[in-house]
Amino acid sequence: MKQLIHWYFKALEGIVVLCLAAMCVMVFGNVVLRHFFDSGINVSEELSRFLFIWLIFLGAILAMREGGHLGMDMLVHRLSGKALFAAVLLAQCITLACCGVLLWGLLRQHALNMANSGLVTGISLGVVYSVAYLCAASIGVMTVANIARLLSGRVSPAALVAVSEEGA
Repeated sequence: MKQLIHWYFKALEGIVVLCLAAMCVMVFGNVVLRHFFDSGINVSEELSRFLFIWLIFLGAILAMREGGHLGMDMLVHRLSGKALFAAVLLAQCITLACCGVLLWGLLRQHALNMANSGLVTGISLGVVYSVAYLCAASIGVMTVANIARLLSGRVSPAALVAVSEEGA
């Protein structure tokens, strides 16, 4: 199972790299075309925007795995024992609730997204925003795993706070 999870995140990293590379090529190509040849490729603007959406949602999954999301830790650093445990558990439950709200909103918007498409590419916005389902589900599963590990004592609350002191 660990190997499968490892390859899942490696695949996400690869897709993020491809999205970023494609965006760079398309945007730079359009800048060169517009500046030197007074033309451009309209599709590249819309595709870059769609790839940016994918990049953000996939990056959010990867940041969750690495504990890289921004956090407010002024209070948590002053807590210890049961208070720290309760604060971390509450934060994980709120994160899980946010994933639920995101999924609920996505389901409510699904028909609208499927009916609309990009003006230039014709790509259904359902395809564009399908990555949000993956994001909400992935972060939700990681959060449930964190809650289970926290409640079973396999991880300390301090380990889930995971604050980087670089630059502070």
